[in-house]
Amino acid sequence: MTAITDTTALAGRILLHWRQRPGSILVGFLFPVLMVLMFGYLFGGAMAVPDGDYLDFLIPGMLAMTMLFGLEAMVVAVTTDTAKGVTERIRAMPVSATAILAGRGVADLLNAVVGLAVMVVTGLLVGWTPERGLLPSLAAFGLLLWLRFAFTWVGIYLGLLLKTPESAVAVQILVWPVGFLSSAFVSPSTMPGWLGAIGSWNPLSATATAIRDLFGNPTWGATDWASAHSVALALLWPAVLTALFLPLAANRYRALGR
Repeated sequence: MTAITDTTALAGRILLHWRQRPGSILVGFLFPVLMVLMFGYLFGGAMAVPDGDYLDFLIPGMLAMTMLFGLEAMVVAVTTDTAKGVTERIRAMPVSATAILAGRGVADLLNAVVGLAVMVVTGLLVGWTPERGLLPSLAAFGLLLWLRFAFTWVGIYLGLLLKTPESAVAVQILVWPVGFLSSAFVSPSTMPGWLGAIGSWNPLSATATAIRDLFGNPTWGATDWASAHSVALALLWPAVLTALFLPLAANRYRALGR
């Protein structure tokens, strides 16, 4: 019970801090909306999806991209706490070490739920529609949050590793190639062969392709093994990332101050 209480308290601390900077939080939620409008209406006319409208293809991809954006936000948050000495002060308190990391993870998932809600409303307003009913849609949202959960631990580890907000800029720069080298905006089959192969196996591609199928939205079809087994990969990739980065984050946290 102590760990649960500590986790709740620490997650609440983070949420209270968000209330003190509503401007930056609002920008974080609205930036993916801007990308939908930009890609959907400025560039969308040049995009031809074989079996449907580009906006219906884009919205699931942007839902997945929103989960990726959580990684850079997490890195910045962790490095900021480290640079200001907040992490060391919390470590000095009689608080469960597990709860410190778990509290940040819980707060991030709550943030992801709000971000998804904003994107879903945006999608509905521009004409996107989930075609396969409630249960497949809930499964799609579950896959999205599962991916965000994995990215949370990647972000926590990198934030503890880098320590300063300035060094976190490198992660922010790398997020964009990862996002664009996926099926979020176009099919990897339209890319040069070797680049498309990398894009097909991108964890973001697995989730984007899987949720398009669950929502009943248009795709470019199963052009390779990865796209044909996207749901399995959307379950497997986050499990692999979590199994790798959760213990790395925990070990790195225990090593602070040594």
